[in-house]
Amino acid sequence: MNAAPELQLIGAAIIVGIVQLFWATGAARAQQNLKWAAGPRDEDMPLVGVAARLDRAFKNFMETFPFFVAAVFAAYLVAKTGPLTLWGAVLYVVARALYVPLYAGAVTGVRTLVWFVSLIGILMIVAAIFLA
Repeated sequence: MNAAPELQLIGAAIIVGIVQLFWATGAARAQQNLKWAAGPRDEDMPLVGVAARLDRAFKNFMETFPFFVAAVFAAYLVAKTGPLTLWGAVLYVVARALYVPLYAGAVTGVRTLVWFVSLIGILMIVAAIFLA
């Protein structure tokens, strides 16, 4: 039995998140030495530039991902999956994958539009739950 494509897209979003985590962590370690990272981190060592943007992009992913997962599971559990949920999930995953390099590259405007597209994807999934 194959999993619903929306559930598979949760897996794809997890991969996007893990890639972001590694990218942000690698950039942070280039600024914050390993001794500091392995220690108790009692003193802040703020990030700047690309590392700071990657960190913020990852935090933004972590803010939206739970909504995406909850929406997909809710639609799946009430048997409301279909073209609207599939396209919503695709929009979310693709937009989240595009968001990171745009944020890292300090591309304004387009980055915000891409974030909005990811939100529209979640809203499409939620809308499907309430449609007949």
